[in-house]
Amino acid sequence: MTGGLALLLVAQAALWPEMDPLVQKGYDHFYNLEYPEAIATFQKAVEAAPLDPNRRNHLAQAVLFSLMFRAGALETEMVTGGNPFLRRPKMEPTPAEETLFENALNECSRLSQALLAENPDDTNALYAQGVALGLRGTYNYLVKKEWLDSLRDMTAGRKLHNRVYELDPTNIDALMMQGMHDYVVGSLPFAYKVLGFLAGFHGDRQQGIRTVQIVAEKGKYNRVDAEILLGIAARRERRPGDAVQICEKLRSEFPRNFLVLFELSQMYADLGDKDNAWSALDRVEELKKSNAPGFQSLPVERIEFARGNLLFWYDDPDAAIVHLRKATRRAQALDPNSGVTAWLRLGQCLDLKGRRAEARAAYRSAIQYWPASDEAKSARKYLDKVFTTNEKRAMSG
Repeated sequence: MTGGLALLLVAQAALWPEMDPLVQKGYDHFYNLEYPEAIATFQKAVEAAPLDPNRRNHLAQAVLFSLMFRAGALETEMVTGGNPFLRRPKMEPTPAEETLFENALNECSRLSQALLAENPDDTNALYAQGVALGLRGTYNYLVKKEWLDSLRDMTAGRKLHNRVYELDPTNIDALMMQGMHDYVVGSLPFAYKVLGFLAGFHGDRQQGIRTVQIVAEKGKYNRVDAEILLGIAARRERRPGDAVQICEKLRSEFPRNFLVLFELSQMYADLGDKDNAWSALDRVEELKKSNAPGFQSLPVERIEFARGNLLFWYDDPDAAIVHLRKATRRAQALDPNSGVTAWLRLGQCLDLKGRRAEARAAYRSAIQYWPASDEAKSARKYLDKVFTTNEKRAMSG
């Protein structure tokens, strides 16, 4: 599923009117990982209704998720066990991407404020302004690494959506940001929670999940985002059975989204169901070979990495090495997260087989691939220290 901590931060932006075919088409591309097509379609939607602030948010959201997808940040692997995403190097947009994102949000703010000047209780304008703040806050953190500004924006966005719900209690979609905000702040380490307290919110993970569940059941426009967030939370909180059900549902809704099948494999692996975990990867490979829509551009190395990583966790380092060698043969085709992890896993598997010289070469490749990553930090440690079975058991928790 399109998951990750970043998704927790911005899973409130999909307000797409059912009667607008351009916006619907844009989000069909969006949820199927076709971000260039989504961006182009949302640009057309903006041109068709230039005074609608929501359309500027749709465009900004597509740009932001395109950046996250390119960085390999849209996977729940990023939010399991601690908060590794909080330590990720910042993303690097192109100047054109940065300009497109900033212009879209600035114009959304201008249009919303003009509507609010005429009617301070305009719920559509309040909602659009809140989404824009949430997107800007996420961008400030992921791209600029400005945590305080990010928290300030997100908190302001939540307050605006609280106001929307006060004015219109039938607007269940307005609860999405509240639930998301409660869950994120409640999931952060203590030092970050202090910042949340200073901003006026303690955060409550369980309350956040209950709120998001309401949106998933009764929401009109944010239902899909609520389901995605529930799936992320289920995996993070080690409820893979719940996550499998959500993944299966999303798979039927968005058949061109290959990440859903990768996530499904990981969820089955978490359940201890190796056969179904492997079958999900077989399905990805079948769709890739048949040139199924959405799978043509998927690098075969990504499938090999997933197979190797699965076999690593299932204590089969010999078989894992075969797949990880294939994955790293053209590691530049992988996203940064998958690429650096593939090299690290290869080194660890080689260490488990006593092939120390080869393991150290793989660790050096991991460091070179993404020097600032946590995986590179681990690789530096294992240059001087053999990775052992006991350490692997400790990783499994």
